[in-house]
This record gives sequence, structure tokens and C-alpha cells, in this order.
Amino acid sequence: MKKNLIFSFFLASALLFIGCSDDSNTNSETGRLSVRLTDAPFPYALVAEANVTIFKIEARLQSDDDEENDDSSFVVLMEDEIDTNLLELTNGVTEQLANVEVPVGTYDLFRVYVRGVNVVLTDGRTFDLKVPSGEQSGIKVFIKPGLTVAGGLSSDLLLDFDVSRSFVAKGNTKRVDGINGFNFKPVIKASNIATSGTLAGTITTITEDVETALEGAQISVIVADTLNTSAFSDVDGNYMIMGLNQGTYKAIAELEGYIASDTVEVQIVASNKTIQNFILEEEAN
Repeated sequence: MKKNLIFSFFLASALLFIGCSDDSNTNSETGRLSVRLTDAPFPYALVAEANVTIFKIEARLQSDDDEENDDSSFVVLMEDEIDTNLLELTNGVTEQLANVEVPVGTYDLFRVYVRGVNVVLTDGRTFDLKVPSGEQSGIKVFIKPGLTVAGGLSSDLLLDFDVSRSFVAKGNTKRVDGINGFNFKPVIKASNIATSGTLAGTITTITEDVETALEGAQISVIVADTLNTSAFSDVDGNYMIMGLNQGTYKAIAELEGYIASDTVEVQIVASNKTIQNFILEEEAN
């Protein structure tokens, strides 16, 4: 009886091992790819909305034999209409566009298809913009190095839609009634969330020994004496910049009416958030 129990135990263990091995082989053929959208903050306080409809996203599976425009190398990640006001996707707010199983491998090019692009000003005027190629052939977004999807694992891609560079205002941008149109020149940056980090913090000032949040302060991130990206603090003084490659940067905070902060060195670590707060001193009258 005892021998039968021992035999049954080992038989069940062997079957369980075989079952797990089969699942592993199945998972090794695909992995999960998640795509999220955010926005590099828009500096115009005169704009209420910057709207786009994203209706399709494709990713190119890298291969030595594939040509850039060879459609057979592209995997469809999403084919649903998603209406987005990009101005709502700032300071760490993102919107998920896709979360699907894809073949394992490295993806180095994404195509984002958009339509229904318009800008709404704070005075209520709306400008419908022409899409140069995003509706027909997609906006091409390269990522270097490519994003690798491993079997049975999940990889995360962040698409940063730079509104300030994509929606180019015409006319006098200092007054809302001076703006007479926009040109749409889409600029999207892709980053691998697993290999990039985040810079975040608060911008405040001291008034009568009380620390007060500053809204609209600009935080500039500099690498090799060149502006890499920027952000603006919200009503609570908070800011967040996602998708920064690992490395050392310089950062400075500025706001009209206040003395600019010292330039500080910040270290960005992959998959981590670096906190850097700034306290600005009000300029003397």
C-alpha cells in the first residue's frame, strides 16, 4: 500500500511537471505588450483642449530581412477609436492604448494612426487641423534600442505626444484673440518604461514663513548643455517628467516674477522615480 502511494505521488508530480513545461513552451512564443500615452506639457495657457482620435497602432517586429515599409513585419496592436484631450495627460497621467499578446522579439518602429485633430481655445474657438500623413500611413515613431518582448513576460511602451511641438500656433500667441490658426506637425517620442526613469517633485515659494505651491513654473531638463525636455507645475506645484533615459541630467526651475533656481544635477535610474523639489525666491520689487 505504501509503495502504491509513493508511486502515485511521483506519477502526479511528473504529470504536473509536464503540464507546466507545456505551458512554458506556449508562453515562450508570445509576450504581452502594453502601450500608454502621455503628453509633454503644453506651454500655452490660452488653449483649453488639444484633441486627437487615435484609431490604430502597429509595431514592426525587427528582422534583418524586413524593409521599413514591408507591412508583413508589422503587428496590429490596436484598432479602436480612442478620443483623447492631450492636455489632460500631463504630470504622470497616462492613458492605455493597447495591452495585447504579441510574438516575441524586438520592436523598433511603431506607426500611430490619427484623425479628428482639433484645438479649442479658451475663448471657445475651435480649429480643425489637417493631418499630414497620420491618417493614411501613420505617424512613424522609432525607438532605439528596440523594445524587446520576452516569452511569457510583459513589456511597457510609453508614447510621449509632444503637444508644444506638434501644435504650432499661428499669429500672436500672447493673446487668445491673436491666435488665428495652428499647423499640426506631430512629434511623438517612444520610451521603454523598464529602461527609463521619472523625475518628479514640487515647486514652491516661502511667503511669511509659509511654503506655498507655485503653478505654471517651468522645469527644464538638460543633457550635454542641450534642452532635453521640460514640464510645468500644476495647481498644487507638482510636476512629473516620465520616459527619461537612465543617466545624469541637469535641471532648473523658473517662473516669471521669481528668481530662477540653481541648476542641480539629478540622477535618473531605470524603473525608478527621482524626487527633486525646488523653492523659488520672489524677485524684489
